[in-house]
Amino acid sequence: MDLIDPFGRTIRDLRISVTDRCNFRCTYCMPEEGMQWLPRSEVLTFEEIERVARIFVERFDVDGLRLTGGEPTMRAHLTLLVRKLAALGVDVAMTTNGATFRNLAHDLRDAGLRRVNISLDTLRRDRFQQMTRRDELEHVLDGIAAAKEAGFAPVKINAVIERGVNDDEILDLARFGREAGVEVRFIEFMPLDAGGHWLNDKVVGQDEIVAALSTEFDLVPVEARGAAPADTWRYADGAGVVGVIPTVTKPFCGDCDRVRLTAEGQFRTCLFATEEFDLRALLRSGADDDALAAEIERAVGRKWAGHQIGQVTFVKPRRTMSQIGG
Repeated sequence: MDLIDPFGRTIRDLRISVTDRCNFRCTYCMPEEGMQWLPRSEVLTFEEIERVARIFVERFDVDGLRLTGGEPTMRAHLTLLVRKLAALGVDVAMTTNGATFRNLAHDLRDAGLRRVNISLDTLRRDRFQQMTRRDELEHVLDGIAAAKEAGFAPVKINAVIERGVNDDEILDLARFGREAGVEVRFIEFMPLDAGGHWLNDKVVGQDEIVAALSTEFDLVPVEARGAAPADTWRYADGAGVVGVIPTVTKPFCGDCDRVRLTAEGQFRTCLFATEEFDLRALLRSGADDDALAAEIERAVGRKWAGHQIGQVTFVKPRRTMSQIGG
């Protein structure tokens, strides 16, 4: 049966954070002093993740599973989990920073991973090191090449654009995508930084991004995005597709079809939710699938209309993006 929230939105996509650990310390999602990682015993096992995913797929007709983190490639034996999830017969995708993807690309593809998004916010080595606190740009670029070599298609690049930081690279990133044969998706900077500060002046909106692209490229709008987060355009010369995810200026909350499971088994109905539902406690207390499904339904029944960023009613999330699989 369909899993429908109070606003009539049908849930189709489950985001699964397989670890809270990351090999980068990005300035917009992790405090400068780093994180206190979860004890291994508190992180869901592959069997627990598979059980929750199976309930979503078999009981609620969810047809998309996306692995996130932290950085998902830091989870040992990740290919085993991908194989378990792919056996459920749904689309399995992953978002990664790409730094170690060369080592896993072919094995993940063989295990059943079908799509990959790789984060790349800058093409400048010094700037990359400043933004991630790691000198890993060449490894990320190599990870993108490895994804293409392994047969992932399309390979999508997520580029968060922050005013005064990398907004001068919009055209450079677009050119890179055209030349490399990958789909660049520019993402509006979410104005809540890792230190908990509100930085609305850092947001470069979709209209501004598209205007910058249009100074060099002829763009043809693609059909309405529906529940997808990105608005997309084709290059008129046939050199691929480019997208913008307008998380702040034109949020897709009204069509949102996704929910999230954190690394330690907390179920969230929105990235910015202030309420979590403890599925790990149920999993480890001997609850049957009926009880788990009932708790999932109860949680989705409390899903709100949207994050309300920029409004006086917005409540900042208690945890950073790196902790909840943003």
